[in-house]
Amino acid sequence: MQWNLSDDRPIYLQLMDTITLAITSGALPAGSRLPSVRELASEAGVNPNTMQRALAELERSGLLYSQRTAGRFVTDQSENITQRRKELAMEQIHVFLSAMKDMGYSIAETIELIRQAEKEGSV
Repeated sequence: MQWNLSDDRPIYLQLMDTITLAITSGALPAGSRLPSVRELASEAGVNPNTMQRALAELERSGLLYSQRTAGRFVTDQSENITQRRKELAMEQIHVFLSAMKDMGYSIAETIELIRQAEKEGSV
C-alpha cells in the first residue's frame, strides 16, 4: 500500500482511507488476510496503537473482520465493498462538481468537458 500521510488530518483517518481504497480498488481482495498490526504500522511508519485504532474502525464499518487466532481479513461481503466504493466515488464527484461550479461551469458544461477530455484520451 502507498502510505501518503500528512499533518492536516488525524493519522488514523488517513490510514483508514488508504486501507479502504486498497479494498475498494481490489488491491486487497475480498476475503484476503491483512498483515499484522505491527507489520502494517511498520510499513506505514506509525505507532501500532494508531494502526490498531484504524483497523478497529474499519471492523466497525464492516470492511474488515477478525478471527481470534487467524488475524484480520477483508470482508467477503462484496455488497459492503461495492457500497463503500460507490460512496467514495460520490464523495469525489461532489468535490469535483463543487470546484467546477466555483469556476462558473454548469453541470452540462462540465459533462461536455469530460466528454471532450475522454475523446482526447486524457481520461
